[in-house]
Amino acid sequence: ESRIADASVAVSRADQEVTEVDVKRVLDLCESGIPDHANRTVIQSYPLAFKLDGKKVLGRPTGFKGGKLEARSVFITCLTQHLNDLENAVISNGVAVDDVIPSPIAASMVTLSKVQKMAGCVLANIGSETTSIAVFEEDIPLSVRVFPIGSRDITNDIALGLKISLDEAERIKTGIEDPGVTRKKLDEIIDARLSDMFELIEAHLKKLGRNGLLPAGIVITGGGSGVPDIESLARKALRLPARLGTLENGAMLKMPGSDPAWAVAYGLTIAGREIQSEESRTSQIIGNTKGQIVKWFRELLP
Repeated sequence: ESRIADASVAVSRADQEVTEVDVKRVLDLCESGIPDHANRTVIQSYPLAFKLDGKKVLGRPTGFKGGKLEARSVFITCLTQHLNDLENAVISNGVAVDDVIPSPIAASMVTLSKVQKMAGCVLANIGSETTSIAVFEEDIPLSVRVFPIGSRDITNDIALGLKISLDEAERIKTGIEDPGVTRKKLDEIIDARLSDMFELIEAHLKKLGRNGLLPAGIVITGGGSGVPDIESLARKALRLPARLGTLENGAMLKMPGSDPAWAVAYGLTIAGREIQSEESRTSQIIGNTKGQIVKWFRELLP
């Protein structure tokens, strides 16, 4: 989940010009002031806004002049114990961990355009046991939250409602098998659980003051997004435009299909490629710098 924190520092330079050192100091102070942070680790952080002498700064504050620099940042955190267990499980299977990315952020990398993120939208990734959401505005994730409800709850409800096995219920939910009952009865079971899910999302948007106010609406991804009529139910419950996520950047990876169930996996692949590109650029810079130092030493030799 995400937390928002504020902090302020005095500008360090005598001429009062804000430098990267001041920006780092105020952002570090924000992190140290995260509320309810015990037993949690910061995965990602994003500056939301800067003020200089009480006036909002558009963009980065470096280069401006003033006496007091204020910052507001959002921090995406998770339980430290859970993060350590996950990393240890991956490492013990011979796979190195390059980075940790929240699932809705990863999914957003291949399902949301910059226009949608700028205008304001919510991405909902419906998994088996949880539903995770990320709320975007001005190209920044304002909030990330995970709810303990997922598509398996729908399967369980169908199994109980129709008195059938879980395997049969899963096939009926995904449309593989005929339910053997009226469509109306099945829709009532599915809609009841989806309504619970969208009520949690609506309540969270209300806390943020964004309910009914996100022009780009809700984009639904994940394995649970394949439930019939989920878009119309989301549209009605949240009073927002709603659509299933499509893997807009999937072609970049030469991957087949556009099933939104693969959004997180595709997004992680994009993120991994960017990390490798960044490492390659860093190695090139280090190599160039090393070459210049060697050349300089040779010029000093008799």
